[in-house]
Amino acid sequence: MAEISTKPYLIRALYEWCADSGFTPQLLVAVDGRTRVPPGFVKDGQIVLNISAGATRNLTLDNDWIQFSSRFGGVSHELSIPVDRVMAIFARENGQGLHFEPVDTPEPPGQTPPPAPGDASVLPKGKPSLKVVK
Repeated sequence: MAEISTKPYLIRALYEWCADSGFTPQLLVAVDGRTRVPPGFVKDGQIVLNISAGATRNLTLDNDWIQFSSRFGGVSHELSIPVDRVMAIFARENGQGLHFEPVDTPEPPGQTPPPAPGDASVLPKGKPSLKVVK
């Protein structure tokens, strides 16, 4: 039987501690091809995300994926973060939290994030495109 990682459990515990303490939980994420975040906010291959209840909608912290929707520059985005790409979870106010050793795992072919909660559509394949709606 494969060993179950403690990382998702520690992330959930620190998230709850931040919320109970009145702190803002933040994630430091190493972005890769499986990580779905707004690319304009990624710096040096990393992004810091506010995952507080007031900053997210439909937040799920499961054992493999962290998913939620959030606004960046006034535009709503659906985010999907593989748990193995989380480098830290910490309180913005005091920096207390946990840092994890980065894991550079090869991306399994065809692995995509599961659909966001409440999203019944199938994830599109191929090159993304932008459609202007007036």
